[in-house]
Amino acid sequence: MSTPASTPTSRRGQIMQTYTMTKRTDPRIGLIILGVFVLGAAIGFGLMWLLPGDGWISLVLSIVVALMTGMLAALLVFGRRAQKAAYKQMEGQPAAAAGALQMLRRGWKVDPVVGFTKQQDVVHRVVGPPGIVLVGEGTSQARVKQLMVNERRKHERVAYGVPIHEIVAGRGEGEVPIPKLVRHVQKLGRNVKPAEITDILQRLKALDAQRGKLPLPKGPVPTSMKGMRSQQRGR
Repeated sequence: MSTPASTPTSRRGQIMQTYTMTKRTDPRIGLIILGVFVLGAAIGFGLMWLLPGDGWISLVLSIVVALMTGMLAALLVFGRRAQKAAYKQMEGQPAAAAGALQMLRRGWKVDPVVGFTKQQDVVHRVVGPPGIVLVGEGTSQARVKQLMVNERRKHERVAYGVPIHEIVAGRGEGEVPIPKLVRHVQKLGRNVKPAEITDILQRLKALDAQRGKLPLPKGPVPTSMKGMRSQQRGR
């Protein structure tokens, strides 16, 4: 019988995988986490020790709170540094934005590579509270923008009246860096309601059916953010 994805064994495996990935670009991550744990535990113990009370019960409570505070602080720091390391490893890879967009939580629908050129320029689509968000990336900003113009026209035909946003991911002028992409998308506002998102997705099915199977860019689409997203959700 296979082990369910939510079991402690699977969770530990995800954490170790994320730690290994982070250590490639952040070699001191182990020492940093240990230091944060010790500091957090010391602060937690000190705060409990200042409260009224004595005896072994007070000591046990102080130790428990110290361990919990230390673990929480270590997990928070680990999560942030792991996310930063993942973004750093993604940048420069084909379809890196697709991996970053996987960090979007419930209420968002991400479709990687809905548009594609032979020169490895791609457009991803996100449907969520802002409406439709087209995210382009590639080696030529001019080609990417033209590809996005074409995709916008296609989407406007089947999703008339739905707000459509365009973003180019990258480090060039007017582009959004991969580490800031998710936050940028989330700040686009709330223009459609959840019920309307369902209707939009239904209308987009007709457009996607006309495309056929698109060729993926060379190399794997980064997916290392998926495990990290699950951990942040507590699953």
